[in-house]
Parts: sequence; structure tokens; C-alpha cells
Amino acid sequence: MFKVKKRALLLIAGIVWLIAGFNVARLGIISYFEIEQQWYWYVLSVVIFLLFGTMFYKMSVKHTKRIMGYSEERQPFWRFFDLKAYIIMAVMMGGGIGLRAAGVFPNQFVAFFYSGLGCALALAGILFIRNFISSRNG
Repeated sequence: MFKVKKRALLLIAGIVWLIAGFNVARLGIISYFEIEQQWYWYVLSVVIFLLFGTMFYKMSVKHTKRIMGYSEERQPFWRFFDLKAYIIMAVMMGGGIGLRAAGVFPNQFVAFFYSGLGCALALAGILFIRNFISSRNG
């Protein structure tokens, strides 16, 4: 019960990362409408995207290898992450939600940081889905 083929874990990871990325990027884009439009905010979004995109790319490669390396074909559906990744995700989400709700982040920060971060998260989702599709042929 609650077990899926290990290949399906890549699809689950892709969907989770896409949803997270979409929601974070949406918050950033909404914030762009609430600030004075300056070109450098968009440049900062690209810088954040590149920094986190590189990190998430490496993470997607690592998790894909881990998932495909499971000896048993069927795995619990939550094993698309390891414990360390769940802890990092909880800290990032809790910190981001808490600090944003407390008004610590100005809209300028939310605009450029969340837009770049959200797009990088979504890219990781796309990479996991690509790995899911290509694992069928490999």
C-alpha cells in the first residue's frame, strides 16, 4: 500500500517541485506589480534564478541517481526526497512563510527573490519530469 514504481517517484518529485515553483514565482510576480518598476529588479531575479537553478539542477541529478539506485522496484511514494531534503524544505518553507507574514521582507525583495527562486524550483520540476520520461527509454 502506498508504494509506487521507483520511476514514478521522479514524476511525483517533478509535480511537487513544479507546484512549489509556480506558487513561489506567483508571489514574486504579484509583488512586482506592487513596486516601482526598475530594470535592476529583473536583473536580480535572473541572478537568483541562476544561483538557485544551478543548485537545484545538481540536487535533481543527485536525487534521480538515488531514486533509480533503489534495489527494490516499488517504493513508498514519499521517498522522492530523503530525510535531509525534507528538513531543508520544511526550514525553507517555514522560514519564508514566517518571515514574509511578519513583514520582514519588503515587496522589492519578495519581487526579485521569489520570482527567481520560484522559476528555479519550477525548472527542477521540469528536470525531474524529463528524467521520468527519459527513464522509460533507458
